[in-house]
Amino acid sequence: MTLPQPATRPENPRFSSGPCAKPPTFELTKLSDAPLGRSHRAAVGKAKLKAAIEGTREVLGIPADYKIGIVPASDTGAMEMAMWNLLGERRVEMLAWESFGAGWITDVVKQLKLDAITKTAAYGEIVDMGAVDYDNDVVFTWNGTTSGVRLPNGDVIPADRGGLTICDATSAAFASDLPWNKLDVTTFSWQKVLGGEAAHGMIILSPRAVARLESYTPAWPLPKIFRLTKGGKLIDGIFSGATINTPSMLAVEDYLFALDWARSIGGLQGMIARADANTAAISAFVDANDWIEFLAIDPATRSNTSVCLKFNDARIKNGAAFAKAIAKRLEVENIALDIGAYRDAPAGLRVWCGSTVETADILAMLPWLAWAFQSEIIAQ
Repeated sequence: MTLPQPATRPENPRFSSGPCAKPPTFELTKLSDAPLGRSHRAAVGKAKLKAAIEGTREVLGIPADYKIGIVPASDTGAMEMAMWNLLGERRVEMLAWESFGAGWITDVVKQLKLDAITKTAAYGEIVDMGAVDYDNDVVFTWNGTTSGVRLPNGDVIPADRGGLTICDATSAAFASDLPWNKLDVTTFSWQKVLGGEAAHGMIILSPRAVARLESYTPAWPLPKIFRLTKGGKLIDGIFSGATINTPSMLAVEDYLFALDWARSIGGLQGMIARADANTAAISAFVDANDWIEFLAIDPATRSNTSVCLKFNDARIKNGAAFAKAIAKRLEVENIALDIGAYRDAPAGLRVWCGSTVETADILAMLPWLAWAFQSEIIAQ
């Protein structure tokens, strides 16, 4: 039996959780001002890098006394840089509710060999942030990209904490109103909510984090690519455009374009509103269909970017195979690309709902998801 297909298709089937969809107005010609073949140390290169840093500050509302740097190796590089430079001065608590947070635990416990307190939650749940001792250094992921679970806010983090908060915000920045006074180190990559190109990371340091860097020297050696200080002082050039290694000026131009697009739709609040609208469309679909549900259990902690879904139907014989078949069917029809659940996550789907995704494309995709589900039920 062959079911009739929906009449409407998404204009853009790209719902990958990274690299994510480009801004709707993107064209390669928009990057023609990139200073290709020029040194990033030349005046034009430095100006572009400084514009990327200050544009980030403007759109995200980052305080003037926070340092912002462009670093290599995407969000992973930024997080590793933060942990290797800052941890070890006092006890550390590692919090995780998905695979990337679990990876940070592995690095701290097995590579840095710190006697860390570890607190984890199963996929779909979140760690009790109120039970954390913030006089310790605390490392956590704001938005679990592979679980679809995020912090609703930073209210439980005390302003007068003794330790540093180190936050991986890669799927939250530009889609969540991050409380900067509660965050000492924040990292993200360009490839998520802004739909930028991969391989570059951002690290944002509070004055408290800078003070730690200038007063504490880790017991372990630091490779050149991680070093943020020299002679006990912050290498200030990193935070004004003199990057540690050679950046792609084409990727920088792409990021500048994305920042301009963010400004054109209302800045941070406009970005948040678009992500919220996309997630609301999926929420309405879930409410109307009892065979699918959010992986995140508590609605208050559901991500508005990396929306993770699981199937709930007694007729499904093999959950993992069924979910993969759904994702494959939608890919073959060019309806939704790259929406399979992350490899370490429970079987299901992950639909990116970040700000560069059009709600009309989400709404066009969802009837096809229902079609694919019914088709696979029949095909079993």
